[in-house]
Amino acid sequence: MRDGRSARTPARVVLAALISLASLASCSSIAPGVQNAGLVGDIGTPLTDQDLAAWNIDVAPDGRGLPAGSGDVATGAHVFATKCAACHGAQGEGGLGDPLVGGQGTLTSAKPKRTVGSYWPYATTLFDYIRRAMPYNASESLSADEVYAVSAFLLNRNGIVPADTRLDAASLPRVAMPNRDGFVADPRPGRL
Repeated sequence: MRDGRSARTPARVVLAALISLASLASCSSIAPGVQNAGLVGDIGTPLTDQDLAAWNIDVAPDGRGLPAGSGDVATGAHVFATKCAACHGAQGEGGLGDPLVGGQGTLTSAKPKRTVGSYWPYATTLFDYIRRAMPYNASESLSADEVYAVSAFLLNRNGIVPADTRLDAASLPRVAMPNRDGFVADPRPGRL
């Protein structure tokens, strides 16, 4: 022993390495009698098309992925009042949650106000976001009809659609948002 280390240190290192390898080898077996065919192998349960459909709810800017259903501004006002106003204010002016209306013409100012009506490039993005994430305390709880209605209400509050508007999978992608040309197009093939 020259510097206080044991002469058997290399043996301890080898022993520790062997124990680690044995531990890893035992973790790779799932259960007795189950064949492990690699990293994926027989782990888990195969997903059905129905399982995937529950997760595959994205909506593209051109409207691909929009579900059946429809909603109008008046119904949207009622749904908004009961499920959205507590966070976003009675008319979408903001509160605990972000403001959703106003801000047109402010994006180039010193204090831009990024709202549905001033910033968002596609009405379908509004539908997609509401459907996935709102209300904050109960995401994905709104029906397709309710999401179309709330979308119609917010687009109306921003002066984008008239008060008698009814939106559905055919009409929503045709809504021209004020900032539609304010973003750089995705250069990847097949992207909007």
